[in-house]
Amino acid sequence: MASINITPPRDPNTLSNYNNWVTKHTIADLAIDFKKQRLTGTVTLQLESTTEKESEEIILDTSFLDVQEISVDGSKSKDWKVKERFEPYGSPLTVKVPGGASKGTIVSLDIALSTTDQCTALQWMAPAQTSNKKFPYMFSQCQAIHSRSIFPCQDTPDVKSTYDFRIRSPLPVLASGLPTGASSFKHGENGESGTLLYSFRQEIPMPSYLFALASGDIATASIGPRSLVSTGPEELSDAKWELEADTEKYIEIAEKLIFPYQWTQYNVLVLPPSFPYGGMENPVFTFATPTIISGDRENVDVIAHELSHSWSGNLVSNASWEHFWLNEGWTTYLERRLLAALHGEAHRDFSAIIGWTALKESVDRFGDDHEFTKLIVDLKGKDPDDAFSSIPYEKGFHFLYYLEKLVGKPTFDKFIPHYFTTWLKKSLDSYDFKATLLDFFASDKEASKALESVDWDSWFYKPGMPPKPDFDTSMVDKCYALADKWESQDYKPSPSDIHGWTANQVVAFLERVQLFSTPISTSQSRAMGEAYSLTDTRNVELSSRYYGIGLIAKDESVYQPAADLLGKVGRMKFVRPLYRRLAGVDRELAVKTFEKNKDFYHPICRAMVEKDLHG
Repeated sequence: MASINITPPRDPNTLSNYNNWVTKHTIADLAIDFKKQRLTGTVTLQLESTTEKESEEIILDTSFLDVQEISVDGSKSKDWKVKERFEPYGSPLTVKVPGGASKGTIVSLDIALSTTDQCTALQWMAPAQTSNKKFPYMFSQCQAIHSRSIFPCQDTPDVKSTYDFRIRSPLPVLASGLPTGASSFKHGENGESGTLLYSFRQEIPMPSYLFALASGDIATASIGPRSLVSTGPEELSDAKWELEADTEKYIEIAEKLIFPYQWTQYNVLVLPPSFPYGGMENPVFTFATPTIISGDRENVDVIAHELSHSWSGNLVSNASWEHFWLNEGWTTYLERRLLAALHGEAHRDFSAIIGWTALKESVDRFGDDHEFTKLIVDLKGKDPDDAFSSIPYEKGFHFLYYLEKLVGKPTFDKFIPHYFTTWLKKSLDSYDFKATLLDFFASDKEASKALESVDWDSWFYKPGMPPKPDFDTSMVDKCYALADKWESQDYKPSPSDIHGWTANQVVAFLERVQLFSTPISTSQSRAMGEAYSLTDTRNVELSSRYYGIGLIAKDESVYQPAADLLGKVGRMKFVRPLYRRLAGVDRELAVKTFEKNKDFYHPICRAMVEKDLHG
């Protein structure tokens, strides 16, 4: 391993030598085999040499891949090797370039491959795991470093490539590009159903973690002049109703704040319930959890977040996962600006107050002196998934919120389009961000003077909680007032307590109750569930938090319902806290529930829950 540079500039989580070569275009020509649960085919990488000295070796990231054959510029090569695995980053693939390549030369690699049953990016679902139980389903989740388990690549957000997708499947296919047609009907062999070739193109360069595929029994409907929603046929009307009211409004607000939407269409794929995240900002098609389809339009702020990624993360990307706050802090900031523009300024601070609670929980879980509670984290030798939490989202938001308050919102609003224009289609780290900000305001004496007070080292490197701002508490005061009544231990609830509240106000109330130093009693837990209809709600934001309160109260009436919910939802935001709390009161039920449902969960979620339960 000594000859392999595992710490190229900026990104320690790739084994590729992207400081010598940069992928300019990627062609994924793959067939989806539901029976074998494999992607097979050829991926072509067009790489440009970037060094003055002739570079004779290309090193790519792979993980649990079956690489079968490689051609260099059309000639079959024998001079390539998949080297031994280097945890947690996979196995470097080295390819010799005959005679080397001078700076600016493009070399084309054709790589014949198959994914394996250890692929961490793909979830394959049997018909029984889908809603109508008729057809299989497959979807990908490549963030942070899982695209290397689909195809050899420079699996770093510091490299951006354009893409062509040519995907064959017997079922409809979606990808993170604009569709260019479905054609070439091919009859299957041995009586199998035929396949269609689905083609997509992504002309805006994007990092490998935004490579996305899904295939299954997918139906589609319009939710706006440039937006579609896709999901299972039975869920389509509910998803359309949930999303059609606000999607275009959010796009228009974001365009006024930043600049026009670049990706042509903004669509949403509502995935099966095992999807591990709230949403994944894959270009053209946001992949979203079905938990946002709650029948009350109360969870569409997830769409405001994923849409905001169309600028933050997708157009302007963190250079490595050590600077993940640049993606998520900016996106959370933009999301809350969209909420404020649509619903009123008080909604922004209300969302930030809920976010503050999530931040506090994450810091408490890691410990307030833990590396992963910093804004810039050290991920050398570490798996970025292990650092994943609300911290880059919320601590990043608070840094930007602090800067906005420091210079004033009208002044900060001039910086927003400048930042996204300056780094359009590029990647940056926190030091680039600092330089861009200070340079922009250098000619503004008042703003420049205000920025002199910023303690950059503390914001970037100090672990634990950031300074708490003075929030507008107008929307949360009544939530906390009701919680105070419950802390007396003998409060008699009534449905009128929460009449007229938004679901998120109920969330704020429940989160406050979860933090009581003395948990509520078992009888109070049951009374709360009945009075506020928390046991039969479709809104998982509510039911999961209520079950959390019941588990803290050791209310055995919620043990099985909590376990049942864990068999229906794969979103880690709900799954991981519920498993931790269930294990705290009934470890046997928690382990049994996980064993029963582990094949239901996405591989990323399954691995994280296994760590939570077994260390």
